[in-house]
This record gives sequence, C-alpha cells and structure tokens, in this order.
Amino acid sequence: MNMKKIILATLTFIVLSTTMKAQQDAMFTHYMYNTLWLNPAYAGTRDAFTVTGIHRSQWVGFDGAPVNQSITMHTPILNGKVGVGLSVLNDKIGPTKSTSIALDLDYQIRLNTKSKLSFGIKSLANIYNNNVNALELDTKNDAAFAENTQRILPNAGAGIYYYRERFYAGFSVPKLLENKFTSSNVNAASKEQRHYFFIMGTVIDLSKDIKFKPTCFLKATPAAPLQGDITANFLVNNKFSIGAMYRTGDAVGALLGYNFSEQFTLGYSFDWSMANTTGKYNNGSHEIMLRYDLISKAKAKIKSTRFF
Repeated sequence: MNMKKIILATLTFIVLSTTMKAQQDAMFTHYMYNTLWLNPAYAGTRDAFTVTGIHRSQWVGFDGAPVNQSITMHTPILNGKVGVGLSVLNDKIGPTKSTSIALDLDYQIRLNTKSKLSFGIKSLANIYNNNVNALELDTKNDAAFAENTQRILPNAGAGIYYYRERFYAGFSVPKLLENKFTSSNVNAASKEQRHYFFIMGTVIDLSKDIKFKPTCFLKATPAAPLQGDITANFLVNNKFSIGAMYRTGDAVGALLGYNFSEQFTLGYSFDWSMANTTGKYNNGSHEIMLRYDLISKAKAKIKSTRFF
C-alpha cells in the first residue's frame, strides 16, 4: 500500500481497535460557537433563540478523512431561569458514520447583578454505523473487519457554566456512559470514551474600536494526551474579527468572522496539521460557521453586546 492507504488503515484501526483508547469526539476550530454540544449548561445564555451551524472538512484531499457537521439551537424560558436546547452532530471518518441527537436542559442562578451560574444536563442518542465491509484489505478474512455494525447508543451528560458580559468558563462531560460499539467478542473493548471538557474566554478592550477575545479549550480522555486549543481573536468595530489558533501537538490556524447585523454572524477558519504522519498528505482543514439570533419583538434591542 502507498503512504495514504497506510495512514487511512491506521486511522481505521484506531477507531476499531480492541485495546487502544483515543479521542473519538469530533473537533471544531470554532469550539467557542459550538459550546452547547460540549456543555448543556450553555443553553439559553444568549438571551435569544439561537441557531448555529458548523461544517468542518478535515485533511482535505485525504481519502477517508473526517467530515463533521453540527447544528445547535437553544433558547431561554421561564424569564431566563431555565434554558432548553437541541443539538445534532454528524461525524464521518473512513467507513464509520455516526449521528448524535441531544436534548439539553439547564437551570440558571443569578449570583449578582453581573453574573450567572448555570447547571445543565444532556440526554442523547448516537446512531452509529460502521461499514467495514467497504474497506479493501490486503489480508483477507481479518476478523476485526468482518462485521458491519449498526447500533443506537443512548447516553447522558452534564455540565456547569459560569458567565458574565465579558467572561465565561465551563466544565462538562457530554457523554457519561462508555457504550460498546459492537456486541462482538472480537471488538469487545471497542467503546465510547468519556471526555472531559473545559472552556474559558474573555473580552479585553484594546482601544475604542478594537477588542481582544482570547479563548482556550481543554480536552481530556483516558489513555490519550491532554489536548488544548488556544485562540486569539481581535474584534474590530464589533463587526469584523480576525484571529489565530494553536492546537497542542496537532495544528495551527487562522479564523475570520463578520457580524452582518446584531443577529447574523458568519465565520471561516483554516488550520494546518503539524503532525508528520498527516500534514504531508493533505491540504489542511476548512470550517465554516453560521449563527443566527432570533430576537423577539419584545426584545427588539438587546441590552448589551453578546460576545459569547
């Protein structure tokens, strides 16, 4: 096999491995706009009915590379004391496809006039399909690649989220259960891994027209290295944003964004893998983000700018 086939086979092995445990959850460079999927306590914190969509094409030009789509929607209810949300995530890598649908609910406590603390729970179902029969193997009759898998895996998660106008921090575990992907004895140890997420960000005025928005995102799961994203965005005139990101041991990238109005935001990012095993054989990763806030007539003007 050529190098691309070797790498693809390695990635597939990681997904199916009976002994290896690695990060399985989809990654997004626009993690700061995809907070609801990571943390149910984020639901309803934007004081509007918010819909966000993200598409990510990872390692463009590489056969079988990950492709992800995420759409989330959430809104406050009961005078802002409770938030509800719905999330859908599609994740495809090689022969493996999964669609996760989640319902989110949180309760928000006002700590003082400027800050709130939110506690959230998530219920979800992962529709998992692994079509290993579509792979071309050099070794025939390999038991690890003999059985296609189709399963619906229920799960639940929880999170906590602190926020005020110019700062937020949250910790969450969106999947508490470690479901097995297959009932086969061959892949008995192949299962979902519990992930722990921490996210934090703030806004700092550099001048009247320029704001600095640093954010960080930490991902941890057993038997895999701790991974972190550090992003530095600059917001100009509350309209145009430009920034850079660094993902430890993996990638560097750039982000662009534009607020067409108080309600509509568009974002794009490009990141380039620094890993020797993949960076030489792909054209980078692209991501596009759209967010829309539906503001009711009773709240035709939001009281303050929403940065998060």
